[in-house]
Amino acid sequence: MGRALVVEADGGSRGNPGVAGWGALVRDASTGAVLWEGAAPLGKASNNVAEYSGLIAGLGAALRIDPGADVEVRMDSKLVIEQMAGRWKIKHEDMRRLALQARDLCAELSRGGGSVSFSWMPREKNKAADALSNDGMDGRTIDRMLHAGDSPDSHEVVEELVEEVVDPEPATAPPHGGDVTRVVLVRHGVTDFTAQARLDGRGGSDPALNDTGRSQAARAGRAVAHLLAGAPARVVTSSLARAVQTGAAVAEALGVDPEVDADWDEQDFGDWDGASVHDLARDAAQELAALRADPAYARPGGESHEQLKTRVLAAFRRVVDAGGTTVVVCHRKPIMVVLAEVLGIPHDKVWRLAAAPGSLTALEVWPDGTVSVAFTNRT
Repeated sequence: MGRALVVEADGGSRGNPGVAGWGALVRDASTGAVLWEGAAPLGKASNNVAEYSGLIAGLGAALRIDPGADVEVRMDSKLVIEQMAGRWKIKHEDMRRLALQARDLCAELSRGGGSVSFSWMPREKNKAADALSNDGMDGRTIDRMLHAGDSPDSHEVVEELVEEVVDPEPATAPPHGGDVTRVVLVRHGVTDFTAQARLDGRGGSDPALNDTGRSQAARAGRAVAHLLAGAPARVVTSSLARAVQTGAAVAEALGVDPEVDADWDEQDFGDWDGASVHDLARDAAQELAALRADPAYARPGGESHEQLKTRVLAAFRRVVDAGGTTVVVCHRKPIMVVLAEVLGIPHDKVWRLAAAPGSLTALEVWPDGTVSVAFTNRT
């Protein structure tokens, strides 16, 4: 049996249609503890579209926490609850599209051994999600994993509280002069190693995506295509199978051929490749702490964080020098390296950066070298 979770979701529109945003959270059903909360702006949209968007985000977060969870969705929107339960017809095209996305997520939870049910609740009991939806309408993007608990890949999703607040729209004109270069970093979908909390660096067994990972790759491709809205872009992937497979899905969505650059590979963990993080935390706690704390520490046959940083930043410079828009499909640590570099985050704080499987992170680089992080860890 999977974990029992509760999704609370809401959305709103100031004007209906007007300035819209969604909010959602995931609770542990037994304790009531909030495991995740999120919010985002939607531009101009209706209340119902915003409510469906909150539902989709909440289901996606539940899937990240436990792909086989038993989920109860609670919303104060009678319309969304009755439509998702199949009792009311969906006539509006935008809502049909969003309902299909929500049902895809429900089906994915079911394939993992879980289930999804829908319950209406009064508006006064949905205050937490309502407050988050107001954050979204105010232009804030939030993706906070608060308590990963015993999620199988919680060590990769997030390890400390991270809040990302961004403007609802990117800059429309370069404030520093010249053409802006855009870089979208996509983390690969999950493998069996991810689900088992095993290290899988560039020198290891190179596992392929599992069924969940392939679904995440397809969703990432659709998300990138939606984000770019037809703008030309190239796709670059690491040389590892899970990134190549995810990159193929993204490239297909964009109608381009992907390129491979091995400098975007995950860190080589040497003799620890394939090892369980849980086992290492129990049996080699000091060495594991050294790997995280000391950028010069390397396992036998592996590479240090400094070596990883040297090759990843060289690859990032090549992408920036190429100009235009590039989608890079890679791994958690390379994404951390780039963000730490452009934001000036010291090594002992870099683990606070979240990069969930299948997530998108976007940067804009100006000719004078100024970098703007548009958003991080968006799924």
